Amino acid sequence: MTHEPATPRRFSASTPLEGKIAIPGDKSISHRALMLSALAVGESRVTGLLEGHDVLATAAAMRAMGATIERRDDGEWRIHGVGVGGLLQPREALDMGNSGTSTRLLMGLVATHPITTTFTGDASLSGRPMGRVIDPLSQMGADISASPGANGTKTLPLMVRGLAPATPLTYRLPVASAQVKSAILLAGLNTPGITEVIEPVPTRDHSERMLRGFGADLTVEVDTDGTRHIRIVGEAELKPQTITVPGDPSSAAFFIVAALLVPGSDITIANVGLNPTRAGLIDVLRQMGGNIELIDPREVGGEPVADLRVRHSALKGIAVDPAVAPSMIDEFPILFVAAALAEGRTVTTGLDELRVKESDRIAVMATGLTAIGVRVEESEDGLVIHGSGGDPLAGDATIKGHLDHRICMSFAIAGLVSKAPVTIDDIAPVATSFPNFEALLTELAQ
Repeated sequence: MTHEPATPRRFSASTPLEGKIAIPGDKSISHRALMLSALAVGESRVTGLLEGHDVLATAAAMRAMGATIERRDDGEWRIHGVGVGGLLQPREALDMGNSGTSTRLLMGLVATHPITTTFTGDASLSGRPMGRVIDPLSQMGADISASPGANGTKTLPLMVRGLAPATPLTYRLPVASAQVKSAILLAGLNTPGITEVIEPVPTRDHSERMLRGFGADLTVEVDTDGTRHIRIVGEAELKPQTITVPGDPSSAAFFIVAALLVPGSDITIANVGLNPTRAGLIDVLRQMGGNIELIDPREVGGEPVADLRVRHSALKGIAVDPAVAPSMIDEFPILFVAAALAEGRTVTTGLDELRVKESDRIAVMATGLTAIGVRVEESEDGLVIHGSGGDPLAGDATIKGHLDHRICMSFAIAGLVSKAPVTIDDIAPVATSFPNFEALLTELAQ
């Protein structure tokens, strides 16, 4: 895989952000829309699909296994599926780029089809742990050989030899992971009988909502202690759908925080997905004093959506309840930037999962924030951040983004509220999730 030369970028103090923007489609929903459309019989139509590298990797993989996927000039995607059980043997390895979601979900899909699939990825993805998905899928009968990673982890490249008919499984998730849950449910689609996932801590439920929308027989029961039992009846027949993908709350997060921090700002972000399993950041920022207003709350394709009006606010540090972590795990890097300008201390705990993302996001954020003048204490599972009380940060540093799009975007926003510019060593990874990030920032600062 060839490596493009790095694209460094400087971000400096911004004028007030004003105007209305639409952000790219939700990444989690985009992946699932392509996968399930490719398994339905007939033509599905998808608008608002996120066209970043990660989602395009999913599209390429589904094409390689027999689905017909075309993008029309008006931005609508049309997908002719092969039917559950109908995936074809891909001719070559599936290159997943940087997308952990594509990899883990597709491993589930192919595990119960009678095909052999090899998965490869870039350097960052090849370091991420796959054992948490390999274990349950192996119990269903798939034969998976992975590469040995650091500390005994199992990583890419890996090969999945699927089994059909596979063995239905009842599996209790040892870690809160929507990706592991989704992989098992997708494997259950082509498995006779009932596959059950027991989820002690709720995680994002896009897979459940969309599987139901496509006609799968899926039920969810919740125990008195909040444990969810998700059951799917196998050998499903999925029916084609017309899907509008809502705006990605994880992408909206950067603009929400930018507007809260840059004095005089007042912006509206259109059509943001507000699935309760994803919207933790908005609650936390409101607790800190953030002025975030929901306009025209509505439902689109089974998902709650609203326009968000965000105005500059004086934030106060808080202790963030670790119970919200699963509903905003990807938003902690940008929350750390908001905390850096709040008044007083912000304390975060329970974030172990951040250490195995595209980078070790706890360590990388601690190093970068320290470099731009923020006082930070790092613990095993979180950060304590001492805020500036709204004063601009020192800035004047070059930040290593570690090929992690969310780290790059978080420090870009930090640059907007720093005395001296903040340079990101390579902005290119932002294209994986948010190709027009810089263009939208420029538009709001006019």
